[in-house]
Amino acid sequence: MALVTPHGGGNLKPLLLTGEELIAELRRAKAFTKVRVSSREKGDLIMLGIGGFTPLGGFMTHADWQGVCDGMTMTNGLFWPIPITLSTDQSTADAISTGTTVALTDPDDDSIIATMMVTEKYSIDKAHECATVFGTTDIKHPGVKMVMEQGAVNLAGPVKVLSQGGFPQKYGALFMTPSETRALFESLGWSKVAAFQTRNPMHRSHEYLAKVAIEVCDGVLIHSLLGNLKPGDIPAEVRTHAIIALTKNYFVAKTVVQGGYPLDMRYAGPREALLHALFRQNYGCSHQIVGRDHAGVGSYYGPFDAHRIFDLLPKGALQTEAMKIDISFWCYKCGGMASGRTCPHDDADRLQVSGTQLRKMLSEGSDVPPEFSRPEVLEVLRKYYVGLNSG
Repeated sequence: MALVTPHGGGNLKPLLLTGEELIAELRRAKAFTKVRVSSREKGDLIMLGIGGFTPLGGFMTHADWQGVCDGMTMTNGLFWPIPITLSTDQSTADAISTGTTVALTDPDDDSIIATMMVTEKYSIDKAHECATVFGTTDIKHPGVKMVMEQGAVNLAGPVKVLSQGGFPQKYGALFMTPSETRALFESLGWSKVAAFQTRNPMHRSHEYLAKVAIEVCDGVLIHSLLGNLKPGDIPAEVRTHAIIALTKNYFVAKTVVQGGYPLDMRYAGPREALLHALFRQNYGCSHQIVGRDHAGVGSYYGPFDAHRIFDLLPKGALQTEAMKIDISFWCYKCGGMASGRTCPHDDADRLQVSGTQLRKMLSEGSDVPPEFSRPEVLEVLRKYYVGLNSG
């Protein structure tokens, strides 16, 4: 069997220039009006560059923005669950004429990372985007805050990506493109691959989810977010070492691949679960593990909202399927990890395992029960927190 085809039914569409094309475009870009992108937009650009957002050719028009917000469908009929847009302030937009090309610069060092032919300038109803995408307009929601604080004008148009934003240099082999993961899966003889989304180190519940997937798939891609998180979350470098410690000691060789992708979290809950499945299809994954409150934050989403949204998709919208798994926990009577579908015992016999609890225990220097996390993982995480507290 072959891997799933990229989204849209064609081939991967990476927009990153190389060789002479790259040199020539960088030379041209020096004369263009510069537009500084946000951290979220930088991640989106890098995904466009490596083909993670296949088959998009750039940032969305107003009509596409409207269609995605209201029906998760672009004007050409392509399924897409979250708008991929670029914004700027009014004065910068006023200085740009449609039909001209601008240089998009990195928010970290102002280097040019892409060029864009501006085909449209438009304003949006930000509250409408928040209500449809996040299900709330509460400014305390980090995704809502991000949208409400973005520029007043959106710029649409095709892009040429000129950089990978420093991700390969910072993360080395962890940063993998869709073409690289597909080649690796094929070399391992995998065709049925489950993606495990993580922005946290893997505790016992995560381990359980990945092993359930391995029982029915050829292997699992542990796919770590490498972009920005909310304050208090654990950096990608630390998570990587913790996951290596876990997989080396508790997984069969060649059943797990660890990789990373360059996006910031949007915390859009169910809609973000769909976006994760969409770009995992481009990475070659036939399934995505969807556990409790996938991509959620606070109490904005129900624990299984991300399960239900997959049932609402029109036939053929995505090839990558949701592998829906119930809330998992340690059951003292069962003597191991279990879920609501497999464990008959009461809450009093169960230890709920969550990343939030684990971070709290580690930051406070509390003892962490062995049912919560493997000792090799805890060793990595404790070193990180000791460094934080002594800094």
